[in-house]
Amino acid sequence: MASTSPESAAATETDGSIQIRRLELADHERGFVSLLSQLSSCPDLTASEFAARFAELAAHGDDHVILVAEDPSAQERRILATGCLFVERKFLRGGGKVGHVEDVVVDATARGKGLGLRIVRRVVEIAREAGCYKVILDCTPELRAYYAKCGFVEKGVQMAVYF
Repeated sequence: MASTSPESAAATETDGSIQIRRLELADHERGFVSLLSQLSSCPDLTASEFAARFAELAAHGDDHVILVAEDPSAQERRILATGCLFVERKFLRGGGKVGHVEDVVVDATARGKGLGLRIVRRVVEIAREAGCYKVILDCTPELRAYYAKCGFVEKGVQMAVYF
């Protein structure tokens, strides 16, 4: 089973029947891309397109960690939630690192069960273990309270240029 890191067991966490683990190549068939489409525009990828992007991200090792939640005992194994941690290496703070949380989404049928909270807490823990001096994310105003519950505080203003 291909995983985005040789240390994938370190990111695995099981609580009840739901397992939080790193993204695997087989997750293409478990609805990973369609889950992302619940967050933002995400056209389907062929198996070969998914495999190519997977390999590209896996080459970043622990600087790009994608976690997923699934119930491995379910008859139809589907990805129920996901979140990503990207570690930015900086010159600031003596060559410090900043963790960026991205692409957090819980399937509409699985919301309200704490899966998003578990994913976010786990990526924050991975960032801490990686030596990041802070973890940041962008969210809509409607999600401020949710991320505050995850331990985040509002700081600054986000701005963007889209292409």
